[in-house]
Amino acid sequence: MDPILFVVAIMGCGDGQAGCTEARVVRAQYETIAECQLALPDMLAANTDIPFPEISATCRRDGAQYARAGVPRPRG
Repeated sequence: MDPILFVVAIMGCGDGQAGCTEARVVRAQYETIAECQLALPDMLAANTDIPFPEISATCRRDGAQYARAGVPRPRG
């Protein structure tokens, strides 16, 4: 099984967090959610060039994810 890695997703939003969309994914990978969350302030500061009135960041899992409800994983 592949290790779980986390990346930072930078979200661009309208005023008041309305209409948020993923604007960029920072390719740095973190082994734990805690490591990723510690990096969020620096990642926001480094990504202020996104043309939205507000930006935010969140950690998310990187790569393909599969449901556990009996759906077989593709082999490849």
